[in-house]
Order: sequence, then structure tokens, then C-alpha cells
Amino acid sequence: MARDLSGKHVAILVAPKGTEHVELAAPKAAVEGAGGRVSVVGIRRGEATTVRHDLEQGETIAVDAAFSDVSADDFDAVVIPGGTVGADRLRLDEDAVGFVRGFFEQGKPVAAICHGPWLLVEADVVRGRTLTSYPSVRTDIRNAGGTWVDREVQVDQGLVTSRKPDDLPAFTAKLVEEIAEGKHEAQARSV
Repeated sequence: MARDLSGKHVAILVAPKGTEHVELAAPKAAVEGAGGRVSVVGIRRGEATTVRHDLEQGETIAVDAAFSDVSADDFDAVVIPGGTVGADRLRLDEDAVGFVRGFFEQGKPVAAICHGPWLLVEADVVRGRTLTSYPSVRTDIRNAGGTWVDREVQVDQGLVTSRKPDDLPAFTAKLVEEIAEGKHEAQARSV
């Protein structure tokens, strides 16, 4: 079901190198296609290089803002793409961790795909939540107090997660739906 995201501003995260291109591009296109505005947010402004299948070079992406220059207050939702190296770099950045945690504190929608939930684990926001991810992340999710399920898409009170690029159609449909719904007060239960 198409939803109108007019007036909504969504952050999509990117690492300086290593974010899976299609997991950034497809959600960006979905949000913009529904009338929303997207800002690409990363460790530093300038440019980032994405990857395809973790190993092949993707494209150069303009980074609109650095984590240190923005906060969850500036956005209606956040999308966290995967890519093994990119997700690992993001979870090591304190500003990225704090930025994502802010969305949970404010009850705003959060969507993460593939290895993206590593950032959620690092932000300590998966306790008591049910989510999915790339299978290699499941033990991290369980160790952080979450419940891992093997599903195309999992929605838990404003938190949308998926496993891999093949799940993008379901993932993007649900993230648009959750962003259109707005805040989910139960989102804050895991902080």
C-alpha cells in the first residue's frame, strides 16, 4: 500500500566505504517516491563509496551531513543499510551510535537491513525487541537481549528489519508504512 511521506525528512546512513549500494539506493528511492525528503548522513560530509555484494566497488554517494552536525530531532525516521564493512564502521563511531539511539528515545521509526542491526546492538536498543538480520548477526542480537527471527521483514512497534537485498521490496514497503504512521511510543521501551 502506497503511503504519502510529504513533509517527512528521513536520514539514510552511510559509512565512508563499505555500505551496500542497493540497501541504500532502494530505501532512498522508496522514500522519495512516496514524497519524502532524504538526507544521507555519515561519519563525515563529502563523499562515500558504496559496495556491491560486499566485495565489488559500488558508486560514489554525496554525504549531506555528518553525525556530529545533526541529531534525531532533525528527522522523522532513520534507515540503516547493511554491507559488512560499512555496518562495522558505523557501529564503531560514537556519534553514529548516539544518533541512532536518539530515534528510539523519541519513538521515531527506525529501519535496518542485513548487517545494519549491528548498529542497533551497539546502541543497546534491541533488548526485548524482535528483529531479523543477515544470519551471521543473529547471535549478536540474541546476546544483546533481542529475539531473532528468520523472516523477509519484521516489524516491532516502529522498528523495521530485513535480512538481505532480496528482501528489499518487503522492507521498503514496510519502512514507508511505518514512517507514514509516525512516532511509535513503544519504540522507547528498549532504551
